[in-house]
Amino acid sequence: MSKYKKTENQDKGIEDETDSCEIFTYDEGKVSRLKKEVVQTEGLSTYFKALADDNRLKIIHALSREELCVRDVADIIGTTMQVASHHLRVLRDIGLVKNRKEGKHVFYSLKDRKTAEFVQNVIEDLEDPQERKKPW
Repeated sequence: MSKYKKTENQDKGIEDETDSCEIFTYDEGKVSRLKKEVVQTEGLSTYFKALADDNRLKIIHALSREELCVRDVADIIGTTMQVASHHLRVLRDIGLVKNRKEGKHVFYSLKDRKTAEFVQNVIEDLEDPQERKKPW
């Protein structure tokens, strides 16, 4: 007996593997522990969605080096001030970026060094082909 459930394709003679088990729970302790840990990641997708934009990643990278005003950010990412302002607002709203006013200027910086370190590590991994081949 196959460890996979029979599918409509198999009825037609087409091999098909589904991601289902024939047993319900193999290790209840492990499942219970991991359920609690997974719940702690709720909301994390918001950060990854924000970082999934190339311009926002460039902004995070630039802000990891220097505090910048909107005009500087726009020049760095090659866009208008309105677009740069929008990206900065998204990053600020999810808590990755903070701002301060100085006269008529608004300067942006990273709220937390951990974000800068995370992005820098990803960039370094992408630059090193050997790092990409490493298994989790």
